[in-house]
Amino acid sequence: MFTISTKRLQLRRIKLADADFMLELLNSPEWLKYIGDRNINSTAEAQAYIKAKVLPAYEKFGFGFYLVESREARIRLGICGLIRRAGLEDADIGFALLPPYTGQGFALEAARATLEYGFKVHALERIVAITACNNKKSIGLLKNLGMIHEKMIKLPDDDEELMLFISSSTQHHIS
Repeated sequence: MFTISTKRLQLRRIKLADADFMLELLNSPEWLKYIGDRNINSTAEAQAYIKAKVLPAYEKFGFGFYLVESREARIRLGICGLIRRAGLEDADIGFALLPPYTGQGFALEAARATLEYGFKVHALERIVAITACNNKKSIGLLKNLGMIHEKMIKLPDDDEELMLFISSSTQHHIS
């Protein structure tokens, strides 16, 4: 089974059996505020979301969003991964944790490992990130990763102006 391991975390592919967790995450306050309502209101809808939005990326691109869990207790904390998004030329790193697990360095640890994975395993030259201008936690995390704010953008079919951050394999000295 595919995993990315860090000192405290394990990242693995999301499965249909994670639908209950995804339902909780997709309806958490910070997800709704900064990412948006996906109208997922049941475990069945969460399974359909995983089938339609998560699983196809693994086959199509070789990467996607991964479930972030504690290595020891296997507690599901959130998600982190790389996706291909309409309107962006490069792979986009994204992350979200359930409220009890924020502020403990888990997102930073997972995102560092995900960047390294993208650069080393998939030989990506650039990885980008987008965030809302008012999402101070996300902006801080992206800066802690060494990502650089490049410009403001709007994604297709979205009027919200977002901050675009970039990271390159040369910037991170990954060969």
